[in-house]
Amino acid sequence: MSWRRRRSTSTAAPPTSPSSTDSPRSGSWRPRSRRRPSSTAPRRGNSATRSTTPTTGGRNTPAPCAGSRSAKPSPAGRSPQPRPGHRVMTEPRSSTPDYTMGFSVEFLESLRRITAETSAAFLLPYLRPGMRVLDFGCGPGTISSGLAKAVAPGEMYGIDMEASQIEMARTLAEARGQDNATFHVGDVTELPFEDGYFDVAHCHNVLMHVPDTAAVLAEVKRVLKPAGVIGCREMICASSFLYPDFGVLQHSWSIFDDLLAADDGHPQIGRELKGRLVEAGFTNVRATASYNIYNAPADIAFLHGLVQKWFLAPEITEAAIKYGASTRELRNALADACDRWKDHPGAVCGIASGEAVAGRP
Repeated sequence: MSWRRRRSTSTAAPPTSPSSTDSPRSGSWRPRSRRRPSSTAPRRGNSATRSTTPTTGGRNTPAPCAGSRSAKPSPAGRSPQPRPGHRVMTEPRSSTPDYTMGFSVEFLESLRRITAETSAAFLLPYLRPGMRVLDFGCGPGTISSGLAKAVAPGEMYGIDMEASQIEMARTLAEARGQDNATFHVGDVTELPFEDGYFDVAHCHNVLMHVPDTAAVLAEVKRVLKPAGVIGCREMICASSFLYPDFGVLQHSWSIFDDLLAADDGHPQIGRELKGRLVEAGFTNVRATASYNIYNAPADIAFLHGLVQKWFLAPEITEAAIKYGASTRELRNALADACDRWKDHPGAVCGIASGEAVAGRP
């Protein structure tokens, strides 16, 4: 895909990356086993924050949930067991029927086009071989794959509440021979890892879908080791654009904004990351911003299909009308303008994101 990045950085000093020699791998680290309630009511929001199903155990690392491709042997005399209060998943299933973005073929393809190089470049300089990294809300694992490569032979753990996404992530890791990548179905507000387990934690467009971002950041902070690093990249709807606009296309961003807010999400959280991390108790926060620019013919054709087959699909349209974010007339006007945009020689799309890297005290 053709893209470029435009970045403006703050003057705050970046957090210090933990060294690979100080990794949790070298200590006596065990999966956490504290008891939690046996069931919780489903929450609306990102596919990282629903049912909690992973198990723990085995060789001082969290054991994969049932069905994992890479279960590791446990120490002699100790079999991997479910954490108290957690169910073992025996088969993949969709656990996120009301996830704002949905799981259409077109939207899933848009997720697969995202990589660590295009969307986690702000964090890559902090990664070192031998580290242990958490990718929370990992989706289909395309960014996770790049993180796993950066820390090899260290370990990368991805977690997402949507079982179908985890299956995609495992399949990708297998295809690339990444034995250091392990994936769990689980809830980012109840991570199945011991305190201080990770050197680095990462998320991409996760907090924007989570109603209680403070709870997520508190849990991620818990599983980071002292001096560990968190890196977040989140969309800024209000700063994203399609050009030419034809007097109507900019409404697509406001519709998405309203849909996300109606589902208890945070459409502008990309510009709030520094404040959110400070409030969560992280230090040395370094905020940046960037655009993913799409202007190559193949990218324009792909985005046109994504808008027409996903964003303007009946399911999304009906939800937008229900929440008062759109009308059928506006939907039809957007469809016509999108067709004109695809054929325009100057067509370009810019998706704005805020980024922040911070340290755990």
